[in-house]
Amino acid sequence: MLSRRQFLQAVGGAAAAAAFAPKTAFAAAQKRPNFVFFLVDDLGWRDLGCFGSTFYDTPNCDRLARQGVRFTNAYAACPVCSPTRASIMSGKYPARLNTTDYFGGPQPDIDATHWTHDKPLLPAPYEEQLPLGEVTVAEALREAGYETFFAGKWHLGGEGFYPEDQGFDVNKGGHRRGSPPGGYFSPYKNPKLDDGPKGEHLPGRLAAETARFIEEHRDGPFLAYLSFYSVHTPLQAREDLEAKYTAKAGETSGPVWGEEGDRKLRLVQKHPVYGGMVEAMDLAVGKVLDKLDELGLAENTVVIFMSDNGGLSTSEGHPTSNLPLRAGKGWLYEGGIREPMMIKWPGVTQAGSECNCPVISTDFYPTMLEMAGLPLRPNQHVDGLSLAPLLNATGQPGRAALYWHYPHYGNQGGSPGAAIRKGDWKLIEFFEDGRKELYNLAEDVSEKNDLADKMPATVEELAAMLHAWQKEVDARFPTQNPAK
Repeated sequence: MLSRRQFLQAVGGAAAAAAFAPKTAFAAAQKRPNFVFFLVDDLGWRDLGCFGSTFYDTPNCDRLARQGVRFTNAYAACPVCSPTRASIMSGKYPARLNTTDYFGGPQPDIDATHWTHDKPLLPAPYEEQLPLGEVTVAEALREAGYETFFAGKWHLGGEGFYPEDQGFDVNKGGHRRGSPPGGYFSPYKNPKLDDGPKGEHLPGRLAAETARFIEEHRDGPFLAYLSFYSVHTPLQAREDLEAKYTAKAGETSGPVWGEEGDRKLRLVQKHPVYGGMVEAMDLAVGKVLDKLDELGLAENTVVIFMSDNGGLSTSEGHPTSNLPLRAGKGWLYEGGIREPMMIKWPGVTQAGSECNCPVISTDFYPTMLEMAGLPLRPNQHVDGLSLAPLLNATGQPGRAALYWHYPHYGNQGGSPGAAIRKGDWKLIEFFEDGRKELYNLAEDVSEKNDLADKMPATVEELAAMLHAWQKEVDARFPTQNPAK
């Protein structure tokens, strides 16, 4: 049986011969870049050496930073995982799709035992899968002749909504669960991933599957999407790496704990198991990058690196610190939504460069289409803008503001709210009491100095923009809890 690439090659060649055209559609497709997309789960903004960590060793991610562009104001579309993942696939804000919380949890409006039953607000209902009607970025690339591969965490719906239902030819490990059901060592208990030898380590296995796909489809074009389960809980690391970071942790000093609201907050990176998990992820990234080099594909492969939400600092073991950013996963403060992001576009991006323009996860879809020379889909990625002008230093996306809408209580301590960033200004509105906080991120990245009372005109302007956007996307809101 012919592969899609072989089929297009045959059809393209026949069409060219018939029309005596010097340039076939397939020949043009052959010039399109390959894509390798690394998405890490729960990785904080400061969890890489190239983003400031002095505790975690991440030489391969640091190598990517030296080869491409490091984005210092990159954002996830939500402070938790599934909504951000849906935004990457669809190019749309979670509020527009009503995919505003992680998938698979109990719906609070119909579950009287939900842990938020004693809260002042009843969180908004949300959709629990990426709708099949959305044309995903994988589907768009596959239509253009790309072979498409997915490995790792999906968490965008159950049976019938898996990666193979949303544009991926191959699925290694993607299913409904948000954490690895058997943990990070084989047997994995994953219905979409065969077990390896007992004790095999999941990050290395996913990297090996990705590298194998790349080798088998070296003629391209291909999309290889490695979506790590790492560094999500459960907190489990290889024994050798845990021992390494146990020794390193003993060399650190200073206060370990602070507070964020009513939550204990980690102030320093020194968790040995988490350190081992971060380095194992980095080693897996290196395995894939090395395969590109080995096959001579690096110069025709775009590499993208991103995290789906902020580091886990206020709950579930408190494994990392996001300082100087405030809070972490589950919060609308910077620690919950600002991410380590890098893009390498060979022949276009300047090696080792830095971009400070605010960007968001909805932007990947149109960016990848433009990189591939494919038409944009204005009815699909309506909330994303191509980053090509930033990458080739020809300009900036024409965007007024970035928006977040999280009408839920995060089990990490965050409460229902929404936020807007316009330039250096960020406004957060909390739904419980209508309180608004205003920060100048250029001067106060830690969000310590609330300027709302001093700058009412700015608050009014940003709140009006936020409310207009919420109306435009038909955002759902929490309601008053009748039990309170």
